[in-house]
Amino acid sequence: MTIKIGVPKEVREGEQRVALVPDIVNRLAKQNIQVSLETGAGALAGYTDDYYENAEIAASSAAILGGSNICLTVNPATNEQIEQLKEGSILIGYLNPHSDLERFNKLKAKKISAFSMELVPRISRAQAMDALSSQASIAGYKAVLLASNLLGKFFPMLTTAAGTIRPSKVLVIGAGVAGLQAIATARRLGAIVEGYDVRAAVKDQVESLGAKFVDIEIKAEGDGGYARELTDEERQQQQAILAKHVAAADVVVSTAAIPGRPSPLIINTQMVEGMRGGSVIVDLAAEGGGNCELTKIDETILHNGVKIYGPANVPSMLSNHASELYAKNLLNFLELLIQDGAINIDLEDEILSASLITHDGEIRHADIKEQLEGAST
Repeated sequence: MTIKIGVPKEVREGEQRVALVPDIVNRLAKQNIQVSLETGAGALAGYTDDYYENAEIAASSAAILGGSNICLTVNPATNEQIEQLKEGSILIGYLNPHSDLERFNKLKAKKISAFSMELVPRISRAQAMDALSSQASIAGYKAVLLASNLLGKFFPMLTTAAGTIRPSKVLVIGAGVAGLQAIATARRLGAIVEGYDVRAAVKDQVESLGAKFVDIEIKAEGDGGYARELTDEERQQQQAILAKHVAAADVVVSTAAIPGRPSPLIINTQMVEGMRGGSVIVDLAAEGGGNCELTKIDETILHNGVKIYGPANVPSMLSNHASELYAKNLLNFLELLIQDGAINIDLEDEILSASLITHDGEIRHADIKEQLEGAST
């Protein structure tokens, strides 16, 4: 049986990424895997239909969703798309597993095997499939460029005939993948950079990039590489020390976010009011409520002379490379599913079992199953 993979055009407003790029389609074609894309699916990422020489181009998403063994998406499938999926097929993509859980009952009813890329475990063997990390790296890079556009200053030190321009000071809050990329980018632009994270273990990583680590003497390592929630006392200590560094910064890039949970509040209004006029905050955690108390998603607001920007879906702003990296994540994931030319869902595989939400008419993810059962009682 020929394996058929379908890629519909993304329907989320403002989304410019595509799940498969031409190079990955070519590699799949060499494995005798048939790929179908909805017309225009890659156009906003720079890939017109002509680039997909080894793919079938379909006029509607319904034809793709209903005729594919495996459907690949960037964003969660809508209710309409779920209805169009072929019964018993496989869905792989971001599924937003922490909200709108009723979608998973719909997937269960159609016996869809739904894999969430957000749930791929952060283990060594899964690094090449870690879409959260690949897209976070893009977001961290772009956040600094967004800040540089908003800031009315140079980042690097400049010596001119009119005098010397001092370098800008950048504070990056959160030293995960996005934060470390933001630090590296700000350093490349010539800024003086500080990095802060409640996980003391990342100090060496921050300093290896040429930034100074802001140490508040709190150790808050949590599960899965994320930070645990701070106690009220720890939060007060955090804000007291951070306030001084925020006030001294020309740019603050905040990246502290945990999937499925509200973003931790780190920068309160008082801290913003302590910043110099003309300073900039770019809050990458805006979609989870923001690390800054004043953040409004997808808006730039001015408070006491400080610009606060909370962009949404930042990886989509670099749609070409974001699509390329995401497609490679998917290809590596598919290699676990497709063995010797056939689809094989190995429920004993740690990566597949951790990311599988629905399968064979069941909700397999324990947390989601518990929430759905609780909601129905």
